[in-house]
Amino acid sequence: MLTELSIRNFAIIDDISITFHEGLTVLTGETGAGKSIIIDAVELLAGARASVHYVRHGEKKAESSGLFSLKDEDDHVKEVANFYDIDIHDQMLVLERTITKQGKSICKINNKIVTLSVLKEIGQKVVNIHSQHDTIQLMDEETHIQLLDAYDEKQIYPLIKTYDALYTKLIKLKQKHRQLQTNEQDMVHRLDFIQFQLHEIEEANLQIGEDEALTDERNKLHHHEKLYRTVDEAYSLLADDKYALELLDIAQNNLQQVKDLDENIEHHADDLSSLFYQLEEISFSLRQYIDTLYYDENELNDIESRLNEINHLKKKYGLNIEEIFKYKVKIEREIDEIEHKEDHLLQLEKEMSLLEDEALIIAKRLHSARKKAALSLEKEIEVELKDLYLENATFSVHFKKNDTNTLYAKGIDQITFMVSTNIGEPLNELAKVASGGELSRIMLALKNIFSKHDQIQTVIFDEIDTGVSGRVAQSIAEKMYEITKNAQVLCITHLPQVAAMSDNHLLIEKHEVNERTATKITDLSNDEKINEIGKMFTGTELTETAIEHAQQLLHLTNEFKRTVY
Repeated sequence: MLTELSIRNFAIIDDISITFHEGLTVLTGETGAGKSIIIDAVELLAGARASVHYVRHGEKKAESSGLFSLKDEDDHVKEVANFYDIDIHDQMLVLERTITKQGKSICKINNKIVTLSVLKEIGQKVVNIHSQHDTIQLMDEETHIQLLDAYDEKQIYPLIKTYDALYTKLIKLKQKHRQLQTNEQDMVHRLDFIQFQLHEIEEANLQIGEDEALTDERNKLHHHEKLYRTVDEAYSLLADDKYALELLDIAQNNLQQVKDLDENIEHHADDLSSLFYQLEEISFSLRQYIDTLYYDENELNDIESRLNEINHLKKKYGLNIEEIFKYKVKIEREIDEIEHKEDHLLQLEKEMSLLEDEALIIAKRLHSARKKAALSLEKEIEVELKDLYLENATFSVHFKKNDTNTLYAKGIDQITFMVSTNIGEPLNELAKVASGGELSRIMLALKNIFSKHDQIQTVIFDEIDTGVSGRVAQSIAEKMYEITKNAQVLCITHLPQVAAMSDNHLLIEKHEVNERTATKITDLSNDEKINEIGKMFTGTELTETAIEHAQQLLHLTNEFKRTVY
């Protein structure tokens, strides 16, 4: 769960640290005080898109960091972290995000720099954020099959993984098949073009490592004079009269004559003799090297011409000769496919048919698993909706008929969530039936169900209770609290019913510091909580009646809490 959040220079927030606890934590305050900005900072830790507008005016960067405490059962998080070589000590996970005013985003996990995709992958395994935008997404039928699959992921995801591999391979074969069936004239032009390329590569008669060897030879020819002069001088210093070798020979002969007289002299005499023979061998090698040095302007021109030819081919077909050969193999295969198009089309059709049969088998198993999951989900959601005062609601997972067994990206299924919220009304698509308040309750029902199935420890609600009141508001508060049996819940709310249900109440306020607007966060005591809930009933003015209502509401919520645990 999220235990600590630190935010610096983020929008109107200068520098704050917030400690979170288990249970339900609500964030209340006036519009514009910075409540949603705090959620934005957490969303960045879950991989949300960054914006330079997050950087506080006049500052160089905005920073957000969150400390998450893991549990022993959070193996799914630890496995992903281990895959990316991220060390986790003492069950602690620190996610960090920095946004510069130039728009650069820096991501870290446990002080290790990672890509945004890695931060997103791990971040979304520890925190789930639900906003009004998610309720809007619920009207998109594309999300329905994803929600159903997530409901019973242990049974469904292994089948999805197998199907995805088969379907991806099938799509690639179909693309290849289409390419071979393209316009005949285009195919002839393509054949002429790659045959020319193949001829050009074959005519060059390239050899692996040829360019490196030619480059070395060219350098030797370019620096022939310097090589000859310096090596010849070194040889002369060693081998000419009265130079190193002759003097060394005299010295070692002298020591050889007296080495039997003293053990210390014997050791030096042998070392000096060994050194003499080594230098003599070096001298001989230098002489041989000098004999190989020559300068031939025609040869240099030939080398330059050959290197230019090779570099020309590199620009067209690959960064090096190995890549040119790989390209050669590729176009040889393509030429064969075009020249024997009919044979290849038949072979592709056989492979596609076999893949389609195999994919269909998995897709049907996937369909059966989804059907079973759908029945269970329908029952659970209807129970949840009754608790949220949609007692007459009927929920159904509708599978569109697919008599032709057409394969889609998700299998053979196209799924739509259907609902009827009133007696006598037929089932219809969510978008056509549900109001904003009903959609919020349906999404909350889904979240409550999924909190029992997934392993995410922190769930955040950003004003999903907008547009509801009365007993519906109370039911939403109760449903949020039920989620705390399985996860930590953070919620931005304007409803006194939800605020009263909280275990922890944070008040977000704006204030002025050095002629700048800043955000202040107060962890309310019980008396302060009563006053804040009272203001939520009446507005800014706190009355005795409002305080009494707040106290009564807190009493009722405490009674409810005792029935939950």
